[in-house]
Amino acid sequence: MRIHQAVAATACVFLTALANPPQAPVPVPVYTYADLADRVLPAPIALVATVSQAIRLKPEQAPGLAPNHVRLFVEATSNSLIRGPAGGVSPVIRYLADVPLDVKGRVPKLKGKQVLLLARPVAGKPGELQLVSRDSQFAATPELEQRIRAIVTEAVRPDAPPRITGIGSAFHVPGAIPGEGETQIFLTTQNGRPISLNVLRRPGEQPDWSVALSEVVDEAAKPPAKETLLWYRLACGLPRALPDATVADLDATAADAARADYKLVLDGLGPCSRNRDFRTS
Repeated sequence: MRIHQAVAATACVFLTALANPPQAPVPVPVYTYADLADRVLPAPIALVATVSQAIRLKPEQAPGLAPNHVRLFVEATSNSLIRGPAGGVSPVIRYLADVPLDVKGRVPKLKGKQVLLLARPVAGKPGELQLVSRDSQFAATPELEQRIRAIVTEAVRPDAPPRITGIGSAFHVPGAIPGEGETQIFLTTQNGRPISLNVLRRPGEQPDWSVALSEVVDEAAKPPAKETLLWYRLACGLPRALPDATVADLDATAADAARADYKLVLDGLGPCSRNRDFRTS
């Protein structure tokens, strides 16, 4: 009797599991938007190529190699240029790449595979490239190529947002009624282009914040969409707190309001997530 009861209980558990299968975890992208932007922006060359040969270098020829990686001398044929000099690149290119070993500890076979490269030219050596980071050779996929093309398209525009270097000053003006106020935070940038953060609070309403890329604040401006170049510049370039020096000329109440509004902006932007360290070649 007990055996039959145990079998019945086991069957019940099994049928319940079939009716309610466990949810598969959502895979984390290998490269986040920030990971890609870190590598795309300093790369004057982005291209798709087909590997014709890959030769493993000896350990003494690969200083600074990460554990479970090998350094390869790669020769490839250029297929399509995403970004590069006006005259294009050599039909045959050569470069060094660090690649991880596979799960069995073997060197992955790259010959005949399509790769996507982010690189810079080597002065005086036509056809030779240097990857902008040790992991800037990717397995080429349509999805990855589309993501990289989108970053390149934004980066080459004349009005592309510049790299943020710090915060210049902050101001807060209280409104005529309690709960009303406006904060402006002026950023410093690599090329001197003005960028400001603007926060407007009204009683009984959600605070509004926006970004201005000129001296004039557009009242219709909205926060930047995530996974855009402006979002990346802000989310990955702003300090995590408003420096004391930027509110030194404000009274205590206004300074606290400016800090709160700055935190509002950071929370709205969300984290600058990275899955890979950016290690230059």
